[in-house]
Order: sequence, then structure tokens, then C-alpha cells
Amino acid sequence: MPDLLSELSFLFQRLNILSALDLLLVTLVFLGILLLVRDTQAMVLLRGMILVAILLTLLTSLVNLPAFSWLVRTTLPTLLLAIPVIFAQEIRRGLERLGRAGAGTIILPTRPEDALAIQQTIKAIVTAAARLSARQHGALIIMQRKDGLQEYVQTGVRMNASVTPELLLQVFYPNTPLHDGAAIISDNRLTAAACVMPLSASGILNRSPERQMGLRHRAALGISEASDAIAVVVSEETGSISIAHNGRMIRRLDSERLENILNAFYQPPPGSGSPFAFLSRLFNRGKKDQEK
Repeated sequence: MPDLLSELSFLFQRLNILSALDLLLVTLVFLGILLLVRDTQAMVLLRGMILVAILLTLLTSLVNLPAFSWLVRTTLPTLLLAIPVIFAQEIRRGLERLGRAGAGTIILPTRPEDALAIQQTIKAIVTAAARLSARQHGALIIMQRKDGLQEYVQTGVRMNASVTPELLLQVFYPNTPLHDGAAIISDNRLTAAACVMPLSASGILNRSPERQMGLRHRAALGISEASDAIAVVVSEETGSISIAHNGRMIRRLDSERLENILNAFYQPPPGSGSPFAFLSRLFNRGKKDQEK
């Protein structure tokens, strides 16, 4: 212990501006990694690995164990090589999220007719969601943005129809051929219905105190993790309306709040022209976090 304290004292004596900057950059790197894997199963594994690393470091530093220290030094490179294999899906998801943040995920209408079409589409979705909620008919509506959803469109039935509340009500009417799956809306058109979405493996829904969220909610989170799409979900059990984006879910929405949130996705964010807008999109995603 005295040796450890003396080494720490020696390190603090040599601390200067460059050393502090070096430590700050390393801290930011680890912070970015934690933000990318948060709310995923990798977070639990990462905590365990950090805890084991701290215990091994303390054990080899405080106690003279030559054989054990040799074993730790020998196996450490192998463990570092195993990290990409263990966290393969989380690393891919994090890089996709990083790419979407760099490219920007806000789609702004360029012409007045485009803005009008977007408003009409949002109105139709909100109206349909309210009616489906009142009738407790389950629904999953996906709004495509910059990331293409063609691979998911191919799993369903192509429609290429105008988006109207009546059509969405008919699609998700119980026991009809198209009700079991997701409806994908792109370019203000109902492109396809009965589409199969990827299921989320983040574990967010498993930590929810309620159990009314099933495969529709997992599919909504899954497509929001795999793309920048917006998913609107209506629970078949409770009629509750939820919205998922970027791996987050906002629940128990009414019609007015749902419409405000959807409109917000098509409005320029504050400071979008700032040089720090990229960092804001990457690290400040939790404004509309999951409601529990």
C-alpha cells in the first residue's frame, strides 16, 4: 500500500496541462463507448469486464503474485481480441448510430407541397392511431426517413396507396390478412403492409414494470435501432399509443402529443447549423427517453 500511494503521489506531481488533456480525451472515448452501448445487453457484460479488470489490477498491484501476474499479462491480449466478437452486434449498432448522427436524420420539406403532404400523412396517422386505440386494435406503423427500408418492404404485401385513416383502419382490422405485421410509409405513400420487422435485443422492455408490451413493441424498437425510421405502436391489450425512435420509446401518448412529436421530427432542431450539431445529435439523444 505505501508503494501504491507513493506511485500515485509521483503521478500527481508530474501532472501538467498536456497530461490533463490526455486523460480528458481518454475519458471522452470511454464515455462515447458507454453511450453507444447503453440500454443494450452489452452494458451488463461491459460492467462485468470493467469490474474484473479493476479487481485484477488491484490484486496484482497490492500482492506479489508472480505466477498470477504472468497469467493475467498472457491472457490479456486474447481477451482484447475477443471483445469485437462478444460485442459484434452492439459495435455494429453503435457505428450505424454514429453514421446516422454524422449524416443527420432530419428530413425537411423542400417545397410547400411537400410540407403539405407530410402534414396530411401525419394527420392520417394520428387519426388512425386514435381510432385504433379506442377500439384496442393492435397496429405498427413505420415512417421511413433517410435510411431505406426496401429489405423490409419485400417481406410484406406491396400496396403503394395514399395514406388515409380509413385505409390504416382496414389494414389493422383484427383477423384480416394484413393486420399481423407492420405498415411501412415512405414518400407519403403506404408502400407495404404485413411487413416483418427485426426484434429488439436491447432488453429495455424486459426492465419495464408492465407486461403489456409484446412483439409489436419489440419490433418497433428493433426497426428504430436498425434505422432512423419512426415507429408508431398501438397496444392490442391496453390501446396505449407509443412511439419509438433511435432505440427509445415514449409511451402512453394521446393524439395531440403524438402529433406534436411527429411534427417535431420534421422541424429543424435548434442550432442545426452549429459546428457542434453533430455532437449534439450523437450524445444528446435522451431528450425523449423511455417513459416507464
